[in-house]
Amino acid sequence: MSKLTRRAFIATGLLAGGGIALGIAIRPDSDTKKFAELLDKQDSPEGILVNAWLKIRPDNSISVILPHVEMGQGAHTALAMMMADELDADWSTVSIEQAPAHEAYSTYHVAREFLLPSQVPEILEDTVNGAFLQIAKQMSLQITGGSFSIRSTGERTMRVYGATARQLFVQAAAQQWDVPEAELTVDNSMVIHEASGRREPFVSFAAAIANQRGEIRPKLKTPEQYKLMGKPIARLDAPAKVNGTATFGVDVELPDMLYATIQHTPVFGTKVKSYDEAGIRQLKGVEKVVNLGNAVAVIADSYWTAKKAIPLLNIQYTTPDTIEETSQAIFAKQSKVLDEVDAGGESENDFDIGEGLAAFKDAESTLDVEYRLPILAHACMEPMNCTAMVVPDSSAIEVWGGFQNGLRVRNHMVKALGFDKDKVKINTTYLGGGFGRRSTTDYPDQAARLAQAVPGRPVKLIWPREEDTRQDVYRTQSIGRFRAALNNERQPIAWESLYVDKNEPQEASTLPYAIPNQYGHFVQAPSHVPFGPWRSVDHTQHAFFIESFIDELANEAGEDPYQFRRKLLKDLPRDVAVLDRVASMSNWDQPLPANHGRGIAIHEAFGTKVAEVVEVAVTGAKLDIKKVYCCADPGFAVHPDGFKAQMESGIIYGLTAAVYGDIQIESGAVKQSNFHDYKMLRMHEAPDIEIEIINSGANLGGGGEPSTPPVSPALVNAIFNATGKRLRELPVSKVFNSFA
Repeated sequence: MSKLTRRAFIATGLLAGGGIALGIAIRPDSDTKKFAELLDKQDSPEGILVNAWLKIRPDNSISVILPHVEMGQGAHTALAMMMADELDADWSTVSIEQAPAHEAYSTYHVAREFLLPSQVPEILEDTVNGAFLQIAKQMSLQITGGSFSIRSTGERTMRVYGATARQLFVQAAAQQWDVPEAELTVDNSMVIHEASGRREPFVSFAAAIANQRGEIRPKLKTPEQYKLMGKPIARLDAPAKVNGTATFGVDVELPDMLYATIQHTPVFGTKVKSYDEAGIRQLKGVEKVVNLGNAVAVIADSYWTAKKAIPLLNIQYTTPDTIEETSQAIFAKQSKVLDEVDAGGESENDFDIGEGLAAFKDAESTLDVEYRLPILAHACMEPMNCTAMVVPDSSAIEVWGGFQNGLRVRNHMVKALGFDKDKVKINTTYLGGGFGRRSTTDYPDQAARLAQAVPGRPVKLIWPREEDTRQDVYRTQSIGRFRAALNNERQPIAWESLYVDKNEPQEASTLPYAIPNQYGHFVQAPSHVPFGPWRSVDHTQHAFFIESFIDELANEAGEDPYQFRRKLLKDLPRDVAVLDRVASMSNWDQPLPANHGRGIAIHEAFGTKVAEVVEVAVTGAKLDIKKVYCCADPGFAVHPDGFKAQMESGIIYGLTAAVYGDIQIESGAVKQSNFHDYKMLRMHEAPDIEIEIINSGANLGGGGEPSTPPVSPALVNAIFNATGKRLRELPVSKVFNSFA
């Protein structure tokens, strides 16, 4: 699975078949010895494993074991804060260990948060967790994505197991010292008895509690008791990234290493027909050429040698089957299936509220609009890469790289390539960007197959930027058609959305606005372009559709876009709060100079409410994005500095897509190849960004993705405010040819 879907969970049969039953009362941390053995296999530092997620080292320092990866989002620091705060640990001694790629360390609470976020009776807690562990194992789920890390593993694992361990330390000390538990306190990894002046470090009691499970639902701290959560704590990964000692996948160096690079068939779905090695026979350093079916790789003594060899192979490819050979042809196919629905053809239901389409009969008038969005690539700063080494004459392999789902990579090695389950070792490094791209197994699969070709020697496969751009799993292009029925006061009484391709999450396309009659439906129109999860997945398309159209409705009604939204959101206090705050931040009611404009948008993604205002200046064909204001309500920002950084990151990522993002298909292949023709927002083009957080106390929301969806509609709404020109298709570089 490259992304999470409810459909996939049901397909496991564990839910549909009544898997959550008392018969699966398996406590996920029931065998600490097993977890310790797994950690020892990956050269874990010495210490006593108190539970699956917490190790006390001989010097009383703390190791927090995390199943999620660090790809710049700051999750490691926030998760460790949640454990350490409930534990009352000495933060200066806390470090991180990456959990092994093993089903015992499945991110089962991601599955639970996705499907069953509500509380269950305490008597069923172990049963439910055990059931979701089985689901996670079935799905090879050790995912970092969907903005789930903090609100699932953090809330349900780190905090709970930290609080449980703290209670067990107190109980062990009370027993050893023969004093009441109520007389003991915990501070900075020490258990303290004030009356006698006795103080002992955690490590003194670690062995005694290592085999105890503690309470299923320990009492957790309330916000006023937090010592770390909610504070601007320095990130644990920052020093290594600043001084250059951090190891990313592309940094891996091993003795006797070989290097490889690759060229895929340019048209998706085609195969390598032939190649000629004659041109590289005189090229020193080439070890082997490997046909991978849809690609040819060269293994050599250096990356540069391998890269020089590729164009000399004269690779020929099979002729593709019938495909939509251009982006225009894909749009034409999508338009055709939408036209068929408009003419009375079938579609799939998304939502149906009130009288639905029937309400259009009473309309004084209607507004009909179509929006179009292009294909987008991930463009991670670190191109795809992976290192692998196969042990000669065995079924053992060791793999190094940045993976958003290490367990899925391990299981792919077993199921697809035949390696022994107990002889696959995955070493997860820092990720130089992920955004969903590194949840796939294509590049680890290739590295493993190249290592099989030269057993006993590690092979580092590095995709050139050109392959990274042309062989992505993309956010595919889409069309949305929207229609509103208006009464005689130009107010919307009915809303219809019809769009191409439904993906996850289910709620991305739903409408927050109090329009009494709503009908949403969609059709599938698959193309040969491979699809994959792109930062915030379907939220980017639907936020653009919905927030552009609601702005058009405000204009049709002759009302202020902010006040128009506020009126339709009046029964949603969290939405109103972020909307009001961002309007205040941006001085919404103050006039702007000529040719300047403001645009507003609001969207909820992954449990976090985000409202944004973009301010622009337009001079002819030149667009200057002056400033972005953002107010977000994640319920509670565990690591506010990190959360703000993620809001800024998501805004820049979304603006890059809105301004430049446009993967074009020509002759069935991706036209773009590198940053010169798939541009990123440059520093001189980036606006000032102002972020404010509302800690409303609602259930925790995510941070990695929610700020990306609203920024593109806020941008085009600002352009309309400045120029009167409504843009219904991205990127805006189709209209503007220079950017300040």
